[in-house]
Formats: sequence, structure tokens, C-alpha cells
Amino acid sequence: MAAAVATKTAWKLQEITAHSSNVSSLVLGKSSGRLLATGGDDCRVNIWSINKPNCIMSLTGHTTPVESVKINTNEELIVAGSQSGSIRIWDLEAAKILRTLMGHKANICSLDFHPFGGFVASGSMDTNIKLWDVRRKGCVFRYKGHTQAVRCLRFSPDGKWLASSADDHTVKLWDLAAGKIMFEFTGHTGPVNVVEFHPNEYLLASGSSDRTVRFWDLEKFQVVSCVEEEATPVRCVLFNPDGCCLYAGCHDTLRVYGWEPERCFDVVLVNWGKVADLSICNNQLIGVSFTQSTVSSFVVDLSRVTKCGPGTRGLIRDDKPLTQPLPAGSSLRRIYDRPTTTCSKPQRMKHNSESERRSPSSEDDREDKESTAEIQNTEDYNEIFQPKNPITRTPPNKSEPFPAPPEDEPMVAKEASRLSQVADIPTPLPSQENQPDPIQRSPIASSTPKTKVEPSVIPAARNEPIGLKASDFLPAVNNQNLAEIVDEEAMSQIRKGHETMCVVLTSRHKNLDTVRAVWSTGDIKTSVDSAVAINDLSVMVDLLNIVNQKA
Repeated sequence: MAAAVATKTAWKLQEITAHSSNVSSLVLGKSSGRLLATGGDDCRVNIWSINKPNCIMSLTGHTTPVESVKINTNEELIVAGSQSGSIRIWDLEAAKILRTLMGHKANICSLDFHPFGGFVASGSMDTNIKLWDVRRKGCVFRYKGHTQAVRCLRFSPDGKWLASSADDHTVKLWDLAAGKIMFEFTGHTGPVNVVEFHPNEYLLASGSSDRTVRFWDLEKFQVVSCVEEEATPVRCVLFNPDGCCLYAGCHDTLRVYGWEPERCFDVVLVNWGKVADLSICNNQLIGVSFTQSTVSSFVVDLSRVTKCGPGTRGLIRDDKPLTQPLPAGSSLRRIYDRPTTTCSKPQRMKHNSESERRSPSSEDDREDKESTAEIQNTEDYNEIFQPKNPITRTPPNKSEPFPAPPEDEPMVAKEASRLSQVADIPTPLPSQENQPDPIQRSPIASSTPKTKVEPSVIPAARNEPIGLKASDFLPAVNNQNLAEIVDEEAMSQIRKGHETMCVVLTSRHKNLDTVRAVWSTGDIKTSVDSAVAINDLSVMVDLLNIVNQKA
């Protein structure tokens, strides 16, 4: 096991005063890794962009402190549960309240969005788990079995199961379609704070206040391994996107684990206190924590973290053969079946009682009117939630990695320079140590070198193209003496957006290929179903245009 060392592998990014009173909950958007939602004792939900100082949007309507928040996969919806047991869902792009759900009798401790449908799961201090149909405002089903507060809920990647963990020391797996428990995992000796599904395999990880992380096999329903070397309670866990390892957020440290056999690959000292949530973007891990009204964000450079060791098996993918033999004692687990044509959604259940089925009422409408979404920062809001083009926001806006501050020790300056080149960011100079924090800069990957070179595009201030000004592509500048480099800056800005546009168009082309392949077999209905399931508006527009032209 590697020793914990205080290097600039990890650094504090930002500290903000998030609410007028104590912060009671917070969560990161997992898609972009850049969106942050905070819930406070002031009964508000505030939306932030990581490393930007101002609140983007403030959501009101709750009348008691907000105990739990969750952002959906596309980062378009947010759900918040309060101390009184009420749940509110807001549409971030439309900046309005979507639904108010009532039914729990105590604090909402956990929430999660179903990956493919308009469903939300909620866990409460009243020990109940409820599955809600967002569109009909109704409780689809109630899952009873836990004896204490339900601390974490997670839907499986294929949308068929729901995992729950609670203060009663247990982890339960529920079958959504059958509406019943599949298995109860026991073994933890303290409250289980968090559960997380492996992104590909039938594997579940759980982290507990008993200072252990346990891995559960979801085919054989047995423990795979248990890591018991924690010094503090495990507050949050996150699998690496390719499934090679698990990151565990503990008090002031990030620990990196493997499970077959159980081992610790790395320990990184981060000094984030009681970390509340983790996300990954640009090979950087973002962690957030809160104390009273203050929220702090931290970055860990995953390129400098050990994620595997000798004897580690590679990830088995559907389209690639196994490249190396498995270590003795390990077995291949099943991979989740992802829906290709139709969305996998929970079936409608018989309701436990008439009181469970809540039809929209005037009381609900009144509560919805009392809820507001106040846009605090129009510029950031428009940039994130109101794209200028009609193409959907998935894949999410590509963002630059956060530049790492220089190492404290001069001996490692060369290593910092190498890492900066790898990350494609400017290397901080030794003389800049007393300058403002380099985090505040926003370097552009294709920025112009400092040395004066002959530009590839000859600036022509004498004649501008009719109806097109280079300054339209640039942020507003007060100093107009920079006119001679306007063309270079404009080209740089345009290049910056080019890669993102290519990603969007490549994704669109790939999706259209998928639809065309099914269409060419003559199965038109399945082809249209697959286009709907892809959930990309641009693909639907293309398909409808073709149908319209060749009716």
C-alpha cells in the first residue's frame, strides 16, 4: 500500500458560502462533473458551476430544511427532499418546478433518478422506500423492509434493480418489476452510508461507518471481498468509469481499492474533511465537502494515482476478447444488458392503498405555484442550460481540466512540467508562486505561444467581411487597443469549440447509423423505437425529415 503523501496530486479548488444558514446536503452532477447542487437549512436548493464563484440558480418552495438532493443523468432535472418528507422536482433547463410529491412521514435521506424513465426513488427516516412516477405525480410502489433510516439508493445501470443501504447495517436489492426484495446483504456492523453499482459487471460496493468497504456478487448473492483497513467511516464511493477500481472518500483521504483479491492500490491525502460526494471528469476526481454554510471543492489528478497492481485483471468488454488469463480464484461476472430499442421501465404496480395513489389536486397545484426557480446568474445559466443550437446537451459540454498548482518542493518542478505537458496546460513558472492562484486562469488548449510568430491568418482590420465581426466571437473587452490580435483570438476561440462540435456530430452520425442498420432490415417500427430510445432530438429531427421527404 502506498503511503499518504501531501503533494499537488490533490489540491483545494474553491471555497464558497453556499447558503445564508447551514448547508444540509450537496451533490455533484455525474455527467459533466462540473454541476453542483446544495441544499440548506434556509429551505433553498442552490445550483453552482464548480470553480465559479456565483450561484447560477436558487430553487425555492420547501418549507423545511433540504436534507437530500440528486441531479439526473442528463443534468436537466433536480430532485430535493426535505425534513418534513416532501419532495420537489425542478426542470433546470426550463427553470421551473415540475412536480411536488407528498407521502413520506419523516426526513428524506436519499434520492435517485431511474436511468431511462420518468421515475424517482426516495428513502426516508420513516424506513420506507417509495418509487414515484414523475409524470403522474403518483407513488408506483412502496418497498418495506428496512428498520431504520434509508441512507442511500441506487438504480442498477440496466434500470431493473434498486439497491438500498440503511442505518440498520443492511444492504438490500429490490426487483423493480416484481416489486419485491431479491436479497438482503448482511455483514456490516455499522450504518451503511453508501452503495454503488459497478458500471458494467454484476457487482455492488457498499461503504459503512464500520470503516469497511464490501463488494457483493449480484449473481451468486455473496460477498466477494471486504476491505477492513479504513481508519475512518466511508462516506462516499465511486467506481472508475472503466470499472478497474473503486474510489472511497474517507475523512481527509481518498483510497483506491481493488476487490479480487481485496487490496488498496493508493492513498491520497486531500484534507477535504467529511467529503460528501465524488465525480470524475477529464481524468480528474472532484470531491466536495461542507461545514456550516461553507462548501469546499477539491481536485485529485487521477493520472498520478495508482489504479491497478500486479495480477490485476483487465475489464472484459462485449466486443473485445479476454486479453489475459484471470488470476486464480476469480470468475467472470455477467455484464448488464443495456436496452437498445425500448426503454426498460418499472411496470405499473397495484397500489398498496388508495392513499398511495395521489392524483394531481388543487393542493399540489398551489404548492407548485409557491415553488420558484430564481436565475441568479444569467450568463452562467445561459451557458449551461440554454444552448444556442437545438442539438441536445448530451454529450455534455466539453470542459478543460483544472490546471494543477505547482509543487511545493523545487525538486519536483521537472515532474510538474512533464505532467503539465501531458494535461496540455501551461506550466506555472517558479516566479509566479506569489501571483494569484493559477486555478483562476482558464487556459485554452490551442492558445497562441508568447513568442511573436507570423500568424497563419493575416489580420485585416482594413476590410471586415460584411455582416461578420470577429469581435462577435470574443468575450467583451474594455480595452479597444487589442484590435490587432482580434483575428488570432477569434481563431483560437473557434478552434476551442470545434472539437466539441465534432464530438456532437460524430455521436449523431453513430446514432443515425444504428437507426439505419435496423431500418434496412425492413423492421421500421423497431427502427423508430431505437431512435426514440437513443434520446437525441437531432436524430429524431433527421428521421422525421426523411419520412417527410419520402413519405
